[in-house]
Amino acid sequence: MLELTEGQASDYKGARALVDKLPQATELLADRGYDADWFREALQEKGIEPCIPPKKNRKTQHHYNKELYKKRHIIENSFSKLKDWRRIATRYDRCAHTFRAAITIAVIVIWWI
Repeated sequence: MLELTEGQASDYKGARALVDKLPQATELLADRGYDADWFREALQEKGIEPCIPPKKNRKTQHHYNKELYKKRHIIENSFSKLKDWRRIATRYDRCAHTFRAAITIAVIVIWWI
């Protein structure tokens, strides 16, 4: 699933757009940018266990599965491969549909190689 938001949009805005569209899952891995009580509650209402490390300045530190969180590097490596494509890394395309098409082409080529 791919959801595009504005480049300057916060992680919260992207999460709000995705939370209702999430497929059936048991866990969700995310970085500290998604550490919000409303997001954790929305995930738990859908039966999804959040694996999100708490922000360092949080008063109540939530528990998360550190071993599972280590697997998040697979996601980060995928984004790293996408950013090898200069057009995508610099957000060269102004229109969302053109940017999405560039991402699709890059993903197909990365998968093919």
